[in-house]
Amino acid sequence: MGIDEQVSAITAAMRAYGGLERVLATGAFADLDSETADAIVAEAARFAEAELLPLNRVGDRTHAQFANGIVTTPPGWPDAYRRWTEAGWNGVGSPVECGGQALPAVVQMALNEIWNAANPAFAVGPMLSPGAVQALVAHADDRLKQTYLPNIVSGTWAVTMNLTEPQAGSDLGALKTRAEPAADGSYRIFGQKIFITYGDHDLTENIIHLVLARLPDAPAGTYGISLFLVPKMLADGSRNDIAVAGIEDKLGLHGSPTCTMVFGEAGRGATGWLVGEPNRGLACMFTMMNQARASVGAQGIGVAARACRVALAYAAERRQGRAPGAPAGSLSPIVAHPDVQRELSGMLTLTEAARAIGYACAEAIDLSHAGPEAERAAWGARASLLTPVAKAFATDSAIAVASAGIQVHGGAGYIEETGAAQLLRDARIFAIYEGTNGIQAIDLVTRKLGLDGGAAMAAVLAEIGAAADRVATANHTAFGRTAVALHRARDDLAAAAAFLNEALAADRRATALAGATPFLRLFGLAFSGALLANGAVGAHDGARGRAIALARYHAETALTETRALAAIVIDGSEALEAAARTLLPQVPAA
Repeated sequence: MGIDEQVSAITAAMRAYGGLERVLATGAFADLDSETADAIVAEAARFAEAELLPLNRVGDRTHAQFANGIVTTPPGWPDAYRRWTEAGWNGVGSPVECGGQALPAVVQMALNEIWNAANPAFAVGPMLSPGAVQALVAHADDRLKQTYLPNIVSGTWAVTMNLTEPQAGSDLGALKTRAEPAADGSYRIFGQKIFITYGDHDLTENIIHLVLARLPDAPAGTYGISLFLVPKMLADGSRNDIAVAGIEDKLGLHGSPTCTMVFGEAGRGATGWLVGEPNRGLACMFTMMNQARASVGAQGIGVAARACRVALAYAAERRQGRAPGAPAGSLSPIVAHPDVQRELSGMLTLTEAARAIGYACAEAIDLSHAGPEAERAAWGARASLLTPVAKAFATDSAIAVASAGIQVHGGAGYIEETGAAQLLRDARIFAIYEGTNGIQAIDLVTRKLGLDGGAAMAAVLAEIGAAADRVATANHTAFGRTAVALHRARDDLAAAAAFLNEALAADRRATALAGATPFLRLFGLAFSGALLANGAVGAHDGARGRAIALARYHAETALTETRALAAIVIDGSEALEAAARTLLPQVPAA
C-alpha cells in the first residue's frame, strides 16, 4: 500500500465513519470544503513519508540522549520539527484566534493517524499541544492566554503534562507535589514527576509544563488538586527551578525522551501560575486528557496501518513453499498461503475496525460543538461514551496487529532489520499511558454506560441493529452472514450492558469491574462491525468490493467472540474471585 492508497483509505474513512460531509454541512468550518480536506490529508501523507518516516529508524537506533542535565533528540529531529512548524502542522486543531486553523476533529484524527504511521516517537511530542490549548482556552486567565497560547499553537514552545509521581501512578489522589503561594500572585512548585513525555528536549526554545500540585490548605484526595502552568524559561530569559533527573530506557518509542522532572531542585521552587480555580485542577487537566486519549487512539490506528503495509509488502515479495493450486515445483509468494491470508485479513479488518471507532468518536466530538443546538448534548454524550473505547480498542488492536505482522514475517520479523519488531515495541505503551486500558474499561462501565439516562448506549445498540437490517435489506450475497452476526453481537452487547447496569444498581461494584475489560472489547467489536457494515452498504462502486470484504470478514470471524465475551462479563466474576483467592494469596481479604 503506497501513499495514494493510504490517502484513499483515510479520506474514505473520514466520510464513511467520521461523517465529514455532515460535519462540514454545519457551517462551523466555513473555510473548509471536502476537496480541501482531502488535499490536506494528501499533503500530510507526503510530508510524513518524506520528512518523518526516514527518521523513524534513526530514532529507534540512536535514542534520545541525556548528558550533563541536557536532553537531546536523535539526529535530524530538530530540523524536521522546524519544517513541521513552518508548514503549520502544529496548529491545525487550535482556534483561529490563537493562530491555529481550527480543523474539525475528524480531520485531526486523520492527520494524527498519518504522523503516527510514519514516526510515533516524533508524533507523540506535538500530540499534547491541542489538548493543552483547549485546557488553557477553557480555564486560564487572559494574561496566561495572551502570553502562552500563540507560541504553543505555532509550536515555538512545546507542552508537557505532569501528572504521575513515583508513589502515585494512576492514583492521582496520592500525589504530593506542592504549590506555595508567592507575594506576587504566582506560586512556587516543589516535587517530582515521572514518565513525562518530552519533559525536556532540544526542539523548542521553551517548554511549558502543566503540573498538578496541592495548595497548602488543599483537602486530601483528588478534590485537593490544582493545575499550574510552569515554564522552563521565565520571561526574563532565566531558567526556572526545574531540573531533569534522567530519561527512561524504554521498550519502544526510543526517540521520544521520557523524563523524570524535579521542580524546586535548587530550593527556590519553580515559578508557576494557577490555571482555573484552586482545587479544581483535575477537571482542568481532563480537558487536556480527553483530547489526548482520542489522539492515543489515533496512534494505535497509525501503527496498525503501518504494520499492515509492511506485512503486505513482505508477503507479496517473500517466496516459500507451494501454495494450493500452484504449479508443481514452484515457489509461491507467502501471500498465496491460506494461513498467511488469514493473518493478513485479520490485521486489515482489525485496523479498519479501530479506525472506524476512532473516526466515529471524532465526528461526535465535532457535532457536540458544531451540530444543531438541540442535538449537541446527545452528541456530547456519544463522544464521552466512545472516547474510552476509541482509545482502548485501537491501542489493543495496534498491539495485536503489530504482533501478527511479526508472525507474517516469520523469523525475519524477530530481527530488528525488517522494522516489524519496532512497530510492536512502539505500540506497547499505547495501552498504558493516558490512562491504562483497564482504567478506560472502568470509566466506560462505571461512568459512561449511564450517560444521559442510558440514552447514549441505547443509541449504539439501535445503530448496530439498524446496520444489521440494512445489510439484510441490501440482499447482497457478498455480505455472507454479516447481518446474522451483527444481530447476534447486538444481543450479546445488550445483555452484557444490562447485567452491568443491574450489578452497579445493586452496589455489586466488584462484579461489574470484573467484567469491565471484556465488556469494552465486546463493545468495540460489535460497534465497529456496525460501522464497517454501514460503510460497505454506502460505499461507491470502486470501493464497495473492499468495504464489503472487510465488513464480512470482521463479522464472520471477530464477531464470533461476542458470545464468549458476554458470558465472561455475566458469569466470570465468581471465577475471578476464586482464582484471585486461590492463585493470588497476596490479595487482601475483602
